[in-house]
Amino acid sequence: MSSTSADPFDAMGTGDNHVFRPRPRKPVHSQLSHLSQTSNASEINGLLETPAENGHTTGMTSGRSTPIPLDAPPSVKSLSSARKQVRAEQRRRLFPTIEFASRVSHFDPNSDYRDFHGFFNLFWIGLAIMAITTMLRNIKDTGYPLRVEIWSLFTVKLWHLAIADFMMVASSVVVLPLHRIFRRAPADGALTWARGGMAIMSIYQVVWFSIWIAAPFVLNWTWTAQVFMILHTMVILMKMHSYAFYNGHLSETEKRLRALDDPKTASRAPAYLYPTPDNPMGTIASPRRGEATGEGKENGNGFENRDRETARDDDEIAQLREDLARELTSPIGNITYPTNLTWSNYADYLCCPTLCYEIEYPRTEAIDWQNLISKIVATFGCIFLLTIISEEFILPALTDASIRLNPSLHSSAQPPQAVTALDTLLILSETISWLLFPFMLTFLLVFLVIFEYVLGAFAEITHFADRHFYSDWWNSTDWMEFSREWNIPVYSFLRRHVYSASRPHIGKAYATVITFLISAIGHEIVMACITKKLRGYGFICQMLQLPIVMLQRTKLFRGKETLNNVSFWASMILGLSLICSLYVLV
Repeated sequence: MSSTSADPFDAMGTGDNHVFRPRPRKPVHSQLSHLSQTSNASEINGLLETPAENGHTTGMTSGRSTPIPLDAPPSVKSLSSARKQVRAEQRRRLFPTIEFASRVSHFDPNSDYRDFHGFFNLFWIGLAIMAITTMLRNIKDTGYPLRVEIWSLFTVKLWHLAIADFMMVASSVVVLPLHRIFRRAPADGALTWARGGMAIMSIYQVVWFSIWIAAPFVLNWTWTAQVFMILHTMVILMKMHSYAFYNGHLSETEKRLRALDDPKTASRAPAYLYPTPDNPMGTIASPRRGEATGEGKENGNGFENRDRETARDDDEIAQLREDLARELTSPIGNITYPTNLTWSNYADYLCCPTLCYEIEYPRTEAIDWQNLISKIVATFGCIFLLTIISEEFILPALTDASIRLNPSLHSSAQPPQAVTALDTLLILSETISWLLFPFMLTFLLVFLVIFEYVLGAFAEITHFADRHFYSDWWNSTDWMEFSREWNIPVYSFLRRHVYSASRPHIGKAYATVITFLISAIGHEIVMACITKKLRGYGFICQMLQLPIVMLQRTKLFRGKETLNNVSFWASMILGLSLICSLYVLV
C-alpha cells in the first residue's frame, strides 16, 4: 500500500521504512468544519505547500487536500487562501493562548468592581448555619430548640406597651393645632412663632419627652419593652421637633411675604438661605439679589436719578418676594404652605421613614408587594437571629462574669472569697473577648433590621421614593465620616436642626461639639434604659470620638485609608463589648 503521508524521519533523511504516521488532528472551528473535506493544503510546523502539477498530493500532504487549478477563478483562490490562513493560525500553538493584561484584583483598592452580593448571601448562610447548629445543641441539652429566657420577655405586659405607645404617638399631634394658632396670630402678637410659639413648643417637647421616657420605669417594664419605647419616643420627638420648627419658619416667611403687599412698612431684610450640600456655608441673600438691586453698576449720575432708584427698589422687592415665595413652595413644586397643614399630611409624615419634615416628598407610583413582604419577613428573621445570639452567646458570658465578680451570688456552700483588682481586670478582659464576635454580629443585624428592612418596608407602604438611608459606612476612616454615613436620617436631622441652627450663633467648632453632645446624651439614655444604670460610659466614649478624629487628621495618619479603616473597625468592635461589660458588670 502506498503511503499517503511521508515519514517525517525520511523527510529528514533519517530512514526509509515508509511507515504511515498520520498527522494529529486538532478540533476544527465550527465555521470551518464543512471545509475540512475540501482542504487543499498541507501543513508542517505551520508551513503551507502547493500541490503538484499532476493533481496528486505531494509527500508532504495528508491526503485530505483538493488541488486548486491554476486557472481557477479569483473567488475560489481567495477562499482557498483564507482556509489556509485560518488553519495555519489555529495550529500555530499546541496549547491554547491565555490572554494576559494589566489588571487588578476585585478586592484591590484601585478596582472599580463593587458587586459583592454573593458575600451578602454568604453572610446569611453563615447565620443560618449558626442558628441551626444552636437549635440542635439545645435539643440535645434541654429537649427544646430554643431557650426561653429572653423570648418570654417579649410577651410581658405587651398590652401595656401597645396602649402606651399609641398614646405617645397620639399626644404628638398637638403640634398641629398649636402651629395653627401660631400662624393665625397677628404679626405683632405674642403668639407668633418668633415671639412666643418657639418657647411654647420647646417647653411642650421637654415635658412630653420627660413623661414618656419615665413611663417604662414607673410601669416596671422589661428591658426589651423599655428599649422599644425609648427608641420610638426619640423618633417621634425628632419628627415633632422638625415639623414644628420647619412650619414655624414657614409661618414667619408667610407673614413677611404678606407684609410686602405694602412695601412702605415691610421689612427689606434679605431672605436667609440655609446651608445645603450645594451651598454648605449658607448665604444671607439670594445669589441673584445683587443683580436685582443693581449693585456694582456704574452710573454717570452716581445712582442719584430718582427713576432709577425707584426701579431698583421695585426690583429688590420683586426679588425678595420671589425668594420668600420659593421658600413657601415644596422643592417638587406641587404643594405650597399652608395647604400642607392637614391631619392626613401629619399622619403621612409620621409613617414616612425620615426625621426631617418637608412639605412634599418624592413618591413611587405603586407598592412593590414582593419587596414589601420580603422586608417584613427579613425583619422578623433578624429579630429571631438577634434573640438567639443574645440568648446563646451574650447573656451566658455576662451571667458567668457577674457570678465570678460577686461570689455571694454563687450557690456553693463554700464561703465566698474576695475578688482582687487583678481578678476583676482578668474577668473583664475575658468577658470582653468572649463578646467581641457576638456584638459584631449584633451590630450588623441591628443595622440591617433598622436601615434596610424596617425603613425600607415603611418606604414601600408610604410610596416614599428616597431610600438612601445609609452610605458605605463600612469604608469609614474616622468617626466623623461614620456619623455622616451610617445613619443618614439622624445625621440629616442633627445637621439641619442642631448644627445649622447653632452654627450662625456659636461658630463651626462649638456647633460640632453641641451636635456630638446631644447625640451622646441620646445614646446614654438608651443604655440607661437597657441596664437601668446611669454610668456615663457611653457618653464618655462617644465624646472621645472628637479628639480621635483630630488625631486621625494629623499628618501622621492623614491619607492612610487602610490603617484608619482598620482602626475604625477595631475600635467599633472593641467599644461595643467594652461598654456592655462596663454597664453590666461595674
